[in-house]
Amino acid sequence: MEESTKKRVDESWKEQVEREKHKPAASSAAKGTSPAAGSTSGPDAPSQPAHARETAGASEEEMPQARFDLFVSGMAMEAFIALGDIPHPATRKQAANLPHAKYLIDLLGLLEEKTRGNTTAEEQKLLGDALYQLRMRYLTKSGGT
Repeated sequence: MEESTKKRVDESWKEQVEREKHKPAASSAAKGTSPAAGSTSGPDAPSQPAHARETAGASEEEMPQARFDLFVSGMAMEAFIALGDIPHPATRKQAANLPHAKYLIDLLGLLEEKTRGNTTAEEQKLLGDALYQLRMRYLTKSGGT
């Protein structure tokens, strides 16, 4: 394969994550914000187009920080809704959709497989526990199939 046609992977986001991990918490405290507040201003903040900065102002403060544990918990909650164990937040009705529940459980399983070795022990435990609970509930609901 020619050098010019090889796929180029942008891995600069990994460097940004490492910088944010090692950023001292004291600089955030001095500004009156917590590291979990998700502030995107400052010299280390990724550059955004002008229109994104303008529309992001108010909603950034309302949105939680993107975190692995919140992502896993959200996916697990969606799977419990699909299993019919939790009422749907919009309709307030409980209804099982087993094919959708299986799809979500399989997605979490794929996430576990693809992130193995790249997560903390706490994150791996959260994902493993969620998968175990969801798989057991799915087996119960589907009759073991």
